[in-house]
Amino acid sequence: MHDAPSRPYGSRELIYVARGGHGRELPLARLQPLGWNLRRVSDARGALRLLQRDARQPHAALLDLREGFDHHDLAEFGGALSAANAGWVAGVDASQLDQEPVRQLIRDYCYDYVTLPCPEAVLDTVVGHAHGMARLACERGEDEGGADFDGMIGQSAAMRALFRTLRKAALTDAPVFIAGETGTGKELAAMAVHRHSRRSAHPFVAINCGAIPHSLVQSELFGYERGAFTGALQRKLGRIETANGGTLFLDEIGDLPLESQASLLRFLQQGCIERLGGHEQVRIDVRIISATHHDLDSAIADGRFRADLYHRLCVLRLQQPPLRERGGDIDRLAEHALRRYSQEGQRTLKGFSPCARQAMHGHPWPGNVRELINRVRQAVVMAEGRLITAGDLHIDHADSTPPPTLDEVRDAATRDAIVRALQRNRGRLVDAARELAVSRVTLYRLMLRHDLRVGEMEDGFSAA
Repeated sequence: MHDAPSRPYGSRELIYVARGGHGRELPLARLQPLGWNLRRVSDARGALRLLQRDARQPHAALLDLREGFDHHDLAEFGGALSAANAGWVAGVDASQLDQEPVRQLIRDYCYDYVTLPCPEAVLDTVVGHAHGMARLACERGEDEGGADFDGMIGQSAAMRALFRTLRKAALTDAPVFIAGETGTGKELAAMAVHRHSRRSAHPFVAINCGAIPHSLVQSELFGYERGAFTGALQRKLGRIETANGGTLFLDEIGDLPLESQASLLRFLQQGCIERLGGHEQVRIDVRIISATHHDLDSAIADGRFRADLYHRLCVLRLQQPPLRERGGDIDRLAEHALRRYSQEGQRTLKGFSPCARQAMHGHPWPGNVRELINRVRQAVVMAEGRLITAGDLHIDHADSTPPPTLDEVRDAATRDAIVRALQRNRGRLVDAARELAVSRVTLYRLMLRHDLRVGEMEDGFSAA
């Protein structure tokens, strides 16, 4: 134990999570002169919201477990506890250290723990260390070119490019269109654009155009006045009006009926809406972000989607890469899901077996990230060993294609280069060897090694 510092540090973020009234017993107020900016929340959602508000800002977070949290509540903390920009400290009663769920949470997620209440000097030291570790993690993320962004996990080249585009899109109010397969995280991308934009303090309203009956789309989007139709007993604001000042996310825009497409286009052109059954023009200031897994070019060609609406929506176009093209992100996402749902299983899992990792990289992932998370969550509950296997993930390991070795990649590239050189030189070995910067003997040897028959090649070019 040591005396409290005599001068304040620079401002540091401290999140205090407590459902009960124990905050009055802690010397939290005396931490503020030491440079701590204190935020209080009562649940995991509040903590995650603060952490995502600025994903590049390091935070210390104190989780008071003494009252109000049970085993099921702790399971909800997976996302917040896994945030890269947070250093977590658990606050407990000494007796709670005998409880396995508490011990596991501290062991798996926290940098340290303290028995509460405790002197402010001790608390300042412990949360200061956690804050320092979170700061190192944030600095490492910046050095890695922005790996992981606002709740989205990814270090692949495709995801790094997406993160850069998201940051640029957040600086403007232009409409954004997000293309990508089902389950790739299009709504996460839309939320990231909103949270990093000047509209972040205003509502983010999402509507799934494919999940609403066609007869109700108009009223959901534009609202209605009392008496507009049978059952309309009072005025209801539509999603567009609810999002006024903020961002409206139109998911699965490709499923929007043609009638509603015309009304949406009129709103985008005029900036005003008219509620069903009303005559008043209501001016709305909202940013539109839309997304779909459909091929809108084909939909336009087939007459199922208006080309003029598409051009209004698709000012900035983002492409969510499919999971099968993200390489090592598959492992990182699987490990994140395992940490998040580890509390739901009956045993402590140590990770994934080699066969599970190979199966995950060979699986085509038609459901993308959503499918991966669901498979891992199911495996956490059903796994019988300490490691999750391909069988636990319900992926047929025998059918999964292992990634090519370096020798296989090199051989394929060499063979392709030889074939192309021979095609360009009409099968003349001397000219092809000169182009490839090897001797004729070396080229002949390589052709034999890669099963390229000289006579067959020459006959093929002669026939051509």
